[in-house]
Amino acid sequence: MAETRYFTPNDTNQSATPSSTTSLTLAYRTFGDPKNPAVFIPSCYSGKLGNTLTFLYLPSDDGVPPVLQNFFCVICGLLGGSESSSPSNVPEAIHGPRFPKLTYEDNIRLQHALCLSLGITKLHAYIGFSMGGQQAYHMATIFPDFVDHIVVLAGSARTSWHNYSFLEGPKAALVNSVDFLDGDYQTPATRGTRAFSRVYATWALSQAWFRARSWETLGYADLEEYLRVAWEGGQGKWDAHDLLAMIHTWQGGDISKFGPDEHKGNLEKALARITAKALIMPSRTDFYFPPEDSEEEVKHLKHGQLRVIESIWGHFAGGGGGTKEDNEYIKNEVKRFLAE
Repeated sequence: MAETRYFTPNDTNQSATPSSTTSLTLAYRTFGDPKNPAVFIPSCYSGKLGNTLTFLYLPSDDGVPPVLQNFFCVICGLLGGSESSSPSNVPEAIHGPRFPKLTYEDNIRLQHALCLSLGITKLHAYIGFSMGGQQAYHMATIFPDFVDHIVVLAGSARTSWHNYSFLEGPKAALVNSVDFLDGDYQTPATRGTRAFSRVYATWALSQAWFRARSWETLGYADLEEYLRVAWEGGQGKWDAHDLLAMIHTWQGGDISKFGPDEHKGNLEKALARITAKALIMPSRTDFYFPPEDSEEEVKHLKHGQLRVIESIWGHFAGGGGGTKEDNEYIKNEVKRFLAE
């Protein structure tokens, strides 16, 4: 497994421990030869460096070379995602509820600085799932000459009102829990985070997934065991403020905030300004980023392609959490697209 490294702007000593300053720090790993064309892959909501789109850059169990074997891959943690600077791991002055409200722009500008520190002056591709896909759109918007290709896996250029409203549900379950204490908890707000995870769980998958009792394919005896082990044992163990920090970034996602003042708020014009080639891959059954939204976005992209992942695995299908067939489809499309 690659070593996790840390980058803080103007920090020339890239040690293997996070910076102790209040400057924001990115956690990242690299794979491949730095002389090869570079691909940047950020983490998603509650994603970690070790589980971010690994099927694209690590060999399969049967030894098949990865799609990105001939690229230099930089895997980077989202601010607020517990590995990069987050409410749970920063100095006391900005710890917990005092952590700044961060945006995608904050992430992208820091990621750009990281790339330059690694000697990367141009990205062949920026590939992201979910919040990572939203970051891909933002990189292509904020630094249009820096990236040649973007791959948006189950993401969007702007967080829809429906998506925004969905996030209000798990957030409300968390902040109103008895142990959240208006954000001033001293011990983990586990009742709140477990409630959060249960509210979140149903949205991540489709009705068809539940009808097919697909939790059984994951080895769970029943739905209750799945919710308790996979969700309460996953998101339910996160720090509450980390979960909320990422939601704040997600809810504020909107590339139309950038560009000429007269175009601010106009998503169509913002999409039309993107010069990178764009592969947009929604999941057919995704409640967060439905294919209908992606279809509208592609209409306005100069070099946009739409490929829908036909899967019952909802949002998960875009990030490697669906079936083997889902992952193979994504790999084949990414390989084809990056060769263009």
